[in-house]
Amino acid sequence: MYKISKISDEIKRTKRLKKIIDFILYILIIPIILFNFILIIKSFINPNKIPEFLGYKNFVIISRSMEPTIKKGDAIFIKETSQSDIKINDIISFKDNGGITTHRIIAIVEENGIKKYKTKGDNNNNEDKDLVVYENIEGKYQFKLEGFGNVIEMLKSKITLIVFIIIVCINYLYKARIKTKNQKRKEIRQKYNNERNKNI
Repeated sequence: MYKISKISDEIKRTKRLKKIIDFILYILIIPIILFNFILIIKSFINPNKIPEFLGYKNFVIISRSMEPTIKKGDAIFIKETSQSDIKINDIISFKDNGGITTHRIIAIVEENGIKKYKTKGDNNNNEDKDLVVYENIEGKYQFKLEGFGNVIEMLKSKITLIVFIIIVCINYLYKARIKTKNQKRKEIRQKYNNERNKNI
């Protein structure tokens, strides 16, 4: 026969575990799943365009050209901005020979009525060879997560998305199992109380 105190302690432990799981699920995992879905859908709709989330794009720095301002391995976030808001000393990310480069604007020149931007890495001795046109600018630097580049890349991967979806499904099944167990406990408590009342 179950002891009421033992049942009560087990219920409390179960509730604490549920709160921890719910916190991890709703604060971390579900937002990551939504983030991944949005990026995947946007990549599918516009395969030639880098997807953004809430107006921000994310890149992982793979060189030391912007140290010490931005270090290798940092995750940076940029945002599309109007040409009028781009000024000297801004850090921009731009298309560069099939890749993306993030450097600082050191000068703005005008050629045939078109503004072009001279850039340079903070850690480089020489300025970049080619001028950057506005159409090739992906966005202006907003902030960074120092050393989080690999983590961000992992969170954006399809494998991570699949793993997190599995976790959500397991959580759903776990909750269903707990609900069934709680129902059985409730029935046992009710039976115990009924028997005790008969004895009284």
